[in-house]
Amino acid sequence: MIETVVALLMFVNGEIKEARYQPEGMAKCIRGKLTAERQYSETISYKCYKGKAELEKNIDGSLSIKKLILE
Repeated sequence: MIETVVALLMFVNGEIKEARYQPEGMAKCIRGKLTAERQYSETISYKCYKGKAELEKNIDGSLSIKKLILE
């Protein structure tokens, strides 16, 4: 299913390596970003993204991002 989502993106050397769905919204995403950035690394950065993504259901019923739709 394709929906508008808020996601926390992890970039390694400028390339998206991980996208975490944040169902609680942008505030929760920004808190997660600040927490992750406490572990400083020159090659890793984090950004919050609001846009469309294809979601899939996990075995436990939670949702995860299968694919980002960048427009």
